[in-house]
Amino acid sequence: MSSTEVDLRSTVGGLTAEGKLHTLSVWFILALRLMMGLAFLQAGSDKLLGGGFSAAGYLQNAPAANGSPLTGLFLSMAQTPWFMDFVNVAVPWGQLFIGLGLIAGCLTRLAAFWGAFMMVMFYFGNWDIAHGYINGDFAYMLVFLSVAAFGAGRIFGLDAYIEQYEINGVPLVDRYPWARYVLG
Repeated sequence: MSSTEVDLRSTVGGLTAEGKLHTLSVWFILALRLMMGLAFLQAGSDKLLGGGFSAAGYLQNAPAANGSPLTGLFLSMAQTPWFMDFVNVAVPWGQLFIGLGLIAGCLTRLAAFWGAFMMVMFYFGNWDIAHGYINGDFAYMLVFLSVAAFGAGRIFGLDAYIEQYEINGVPLVDRYPWARYVLG
């Protein structure tokens, strides 16, 4: 192995995938994290600063107009007052906090998970398969999952420091292994 490549290997369900990751890849992984962080920070900020954000019109109209296979689910969400109250807070604040988490590299896997979840919901809400099943929402979901898989929060991010924070002389992630699922 040369000094500019890193071996990758993963086995899932008896199938092994192998490859080499060039060390320049770290800069692209960082760029993906920051790009998605900025996009979500801006989306959340625009909704919060614009005032009066409501997802009701979108949930009631867009999925049906697009022929989404989940139209019934979206209509049910829109017709449930307590759920609409929740969505109208969770979407803008969620986008803001996902963006901040990714930019700071703090709780990166947790932020990326919720970002991917939002993108799945947007994918089905914005359903349009006229040009194929892959659209920007689907691609962004994969970017979020890649950010999580690569542990992008360890690249110029706070997660690198949080993971090594010692509690009684033991790094946090050694003391609490579950923390690896939200940090990194």
